[in-house]
Amino acid sequence: MDRPLAFDPPLPRQNRRLRTAVGCGILLAIVAAIFVAGLFIGNAAVAADFAQKGLPPSWQHPFGTDWLGRDMLLRTVKGLSVSITVGAVAALASAVIAIVMAALAAAGPRWLGGAVNWLIDLAMGVPHLVLLILIAFACGRGMGGLLLGIAVTHWMNLARLLRAEMLQLRGQPYVMVSRRLGHSPAWVVRRHFLPHLLPQCLVGLVLLFPHAILHESALSFLGYGLPPEQPAIGIILSESLRYLTGGMWWLAVFPGLALVALVILFDTLGNGLKKLLAPASAQE
Repeated sequence: MDRPLAFDPPLPRQNRRLRTAVGCGILLAIVAAIFVAGLFIGNAAVAADFAQKGLPPSWQHPFGTDWLGRDMLLRTVKGLSVSITVGAVAALASAVIAIVMAALAAAGPRWLGGAVNWLIDLAMGVPHLVLLILIAFACGRGMGGLLLGIAVTHWMNLARLLRAEMLQLRGQPYVMVSRRLGHSPAWVVRRHFLPHLLPQCLVGLVLLFPHAILHESALSFLGYGLPPEQPAIGIILSESLRYLTGGMWWLAVFPGLALVALVILFDTLGNGLKKLLAPASAQE
């Protein structure tokens, strides 16, 4: 009888990494499905139908209908699609600002690094929601002010993390040789820093989504975000408050739970990508 091999591959670790990758793929597929479904839901699907107004949850209307007879499931999916769009644009803008600020602080002169650190501390000292309201109000509310406010107020933590990583890379021998050869700071950042920081940027971008979505919903709920005719989750929750005392609890419960589920989904996706891309856990 043949003896078993003395070395067997660590199947449990490989399976754990494979399960994490499959889980991230499933979560991405769910997000894509919600986004695409929201795009295909037209205005006719959420039009008023007074013959169906105020219906509780049923098989025909799983989330019930509102005071105008609109199907709440369709409105919720369309609102989640809007939240994903706003979160994607705002998170991408915040990530770009964070990369630029971190590069200026790490590769620029000493006074510029101090100025960036002071700006980060100043921005982090102001509550996000207060600063968001001020920016949105100054920009006349609407989509533009909302995106600008979220982008300006969500880059600080990622910039601080990337700056610390760039400062560690700045002391590496190959970076010092590039500087001695006369390469510009922009060339060093583009060729040496950014390739190493791509995993951190990707994970940070995904983890910015929950914050952007929650703050978009909060601003829309308070009336400083998207216009009232937009089927966003914050607007749906704001409109449902006046009908809760009449027993129409489903108007707020199901959209609120859907928003929480979407935020948890993005948070889980970001943590999964962190496990896959972080050097300390990439081989687990």
